[in-house]
Amino acid sequence: MGVVDYLFVYSILSIWFLMLINILLTYHGYKYSLEVRDKKLNILTDLTTFPKVSILIPAHNESVVIYHTVMAMLKLNYPEDALEIIVINDNSKDDTGAIVESIMEKFPHRDLKVLNIVGDRGGKGKSNALNIGYEEATGEYIAVYDADNTPNALALRYLVYELVHHDNYGAVIGKFRTRNKKRNILTRFINIETLSFQWMAQAGRWRMFGLCTIPGTNFIIRKSILDEMGGWDIHAVAEDTEISFRIYQMGMRIGFMPLAETFEQEPETVKVWFKQRTRWVNGNIYVLTKFMFKAFKLRSKEVAFDLYYFFSVYFLFLSSIVISDIIFLLGLFTDYRVQIGGNFIIIWILTYMVFVLQISIALSIEKGEGNNENYILVVLMYFTYCQLWLMVSIYGFYLNVKDRLMKRQTKWYKTERF
Repeated sequence: MGVVDYLFVYSILSIWFLMLINILLTYHGYKYSLEVRDKKLNILTDLTTFPKVSILIPAHNESVVIYHTVMAMLKLNYPEDALEIIVINDNSKDDTGAIVESIMEKFPHRDLKVLNIVGDRGGKGKSNALNIGYEEATGEYIAVYDADNTPNALALRYLVYELVHHDNYGAVIGKFRTRNKKRNILTRFINIETLSFQWMAQAGRWRMFGLCTIPGTNFIIRKSILDEMGGWDIHAVAEDTEISFRIYQMGMRIGFMPLAETFEQEPETVKVWFKQRTRWVNGNIYVLTKFMFKAFKLRSKEVAFDLYYFFSVYFLFLSSIVISDIIFLLGLFTDYRVQIGGNFIIIWILTYMVFVLQISIALSIEKGEGNNENYILVVLMYFTYCQLWLMVSIYGFYLNVKDRLMKRQTKWYKTERF
């Protein structure tokens, strides 16, 4: 066996190792969905304590979507005297601030305010904007929603319910849905991706290990936790993942309440999607390198597994896919053939079938998503959308290395709204 053969074995083992983990996560995600449905939680009567909540909405040039987002917050089924809504208008060059101020004039009795951040104090990314809003917040709990979010009326009640009833929870996350999923084939793929991730990675990890990751929107966190950790890391592009691991370092948990739903707008063009996703990859690599060597010092060994899981996704799995693709192309355009015996066509077909099965199970959990159209898209997804993710990951690595070498300051990476 030559070097290429050993690399091929490495890629096969790495891919199947992650596939087996995802099979377990999919099973537990499915079981958790059944457990949530059997709870029969009546949130209108079961929640009797209403701590004050400050909702933070970081906004940078969000005039296209901010009106609907703020109106959705005002319609939340939560006592008005216990709800504070803060829009952080961070260095916007459009009408974001003016739109919020016009809403404030229509609802003078509501605790709604806009923080207009200008000059050098702003424009340094979402983490910095959240820290500015957090400093002004007066609530016992802090909820965060992106500027394109329209949560269901009961979403905040569900989040508060979980946090109130579990003293060991530092935060609770909800579920997000794609509002513009029917716009085109890209948004349909994104819808499938987000739902499968939440039921597989979030719900599965939660049921197996009591772990999940803050998604950046539709979550609530204790203000005392933020006080203790000093707010968000302003250098983290993926501030949601970074703060999740710091919560775990404190010995606290992050709960998952899928009944708390919000709808968000997803990218409608490949260009916008590519820019957003490379930022995610870049940010998650920053978090991994920040915490990886601290894994064995963490209080919870389950968190060490979580770090390894993300490491396997961004390092082992990515490198394995690249290696296997290169070997495939060598076999296609040259005389080179892998010297290891075995029917690798069957292995590839099995891998593909497992991929389709995992995603299909996740979709079947969600009401209205387990339909023939989505199942057909899942079959096509492996050859199209997933291959785009390969390019995204490679470019995200490049950006991470470039940012470190140039010591670039964190800035707003604005996702274009439609």
